[in-house]
Amino acid sequence: MEIDVRDRNQIKVIKVRGKLALGPAVDDLRQVLDDLLANGQTNLLLDMAEVSMLDSSGIGLLMRILTAAKKAGGAIKLLNPSKFTLQTLKLVGILPLFEVYEDSEQALASFQ
Repeated sequence: MEIDVRDRNQIKVIKVRGKLALGPAVDDLRQVLDDLLANGQTNLLLDMAEVSMLDSSGIGLLMRILTAAKKAGGAIKLLNPSKFTLQTLKLVGILPLFEVYEDSEQALASFQ
């Protein structure tokens, strides 16, 4: 699992690559996202184009972070989720909870 965090117009873009599954991958992403929220960064764009697998612990993390960001007055949005990620989120019925974008500029503009 690789995690790359960049700042674009006051919005943190987090590019995630690999399997978002139980263990170090979920733990590492949880730490990054918790740190961002703790530092007042509440508008997060998760680039999930290269997430090859998403299990129940990854789904749980997405839900927990979505809730925390909303409580803090922010939002978590998904950019280019892989086909597997989209199908998984749709299957468990939580895809409608997220704003999903295919274009990074549109996604960034949606935070305004």
